[in-house]
Amino acid sequence: MLKRCLMFLSIALLSAASFAAVEVNQATEAELDSIRGLGPSSTARILKAREQGAFKDWADFMVRVKGLKPATAAKLSKAGLTVQGSPYAGTP
Repeated sequence: MLKRCLMFLSIALLSAASFAAVEVNQATEAELDSIRGLGPSSTARILKAREQGAFKDWADFMVRVKGLKPATAAKLSKAGLTVQGSPYAGTP
């Protein structure tokens, strides 16, 4: 019984960790790459734009990162990406 409870708890913790939000202003290259929909080139564009300063909000993020449209922002947000701790609130 105890063994089953521990196994269930371990699975629950791993599941929760896999859905953790990734803050674009603090994320490492590896953390950004872990977001479904971001690859090496888009991650590089994000990191380059972030060198100019933190993203203020999703609108600022989409203006400063080439190729980022509302539909893409919605998908990235659904995958766990946040800007200033907030998910994308726009309409895809």
